[in-house]
Amino acid sequence: MGYLEIIEKIKPELDKVIGFLERELAKIRTAGASVSLIEDIKVECFGQQMLLKQLASISVPEPRVIVIQPWDSSYIDSIQKAIEKSNIGVNPVVDQKIIRLVLPPLTEEYRKNLSKILSEKKENARKTVRHWREEAWKEIQEKFRKGEISEDEKYKGKDKLQEVIDEYNKKIEEKVEKKEKEIML
Repeated sequence: MGYLEIIEKIKPELDKVIGFLERELAKIRTAGASVSLIEDIKVECFGQQMLLKQLASISVPEPRVIVIQPWDSSYIDSIQKAIEKSNIGVNPVVDQKIIRLVLPPLTEEYRKNLSKILSEKKENARKTVRHWREEAWKEIQEKFRKGEISEDEKYKGKDKLQEVIDEYNKKIEEKVEKKEKEIML
């Protein structure tokens, strides 16, 4: 197994980092309403934790309104409490058999807070990418020590690995920049 196989082996892990970052960014509120903002809120129901998306239909009929329609009206109180406990900063309004969330316009202070959260998420993703780079580099060095690859291959491997890492760091940067633009609208 040469250096290329080692690099190919970490790519699925790097793809997971990007996927996780995308899911985390989707949960961050922008100026418009989004189902992903609330679908993973944990709701205490029948003595167990369930995700909101498992208990109700969620839709966005207007740009700043989210409508939750529970499958069973007995879930309404539990869903309402879970939303109030979550940190999305919106009070649910119960309207017979549905729950409405009207998102207020983002304040400048809230936008700055979101920017800090974005920075943290970006840094966490970059740390994970660095971890996988270190793992691959250790493996390449080990192959060299064992005489399985030449010194030239070791350095070619290092360069190729850095190319791949730069590509993934660029993806992270682009995703975070796109989200920042959505927040600042």
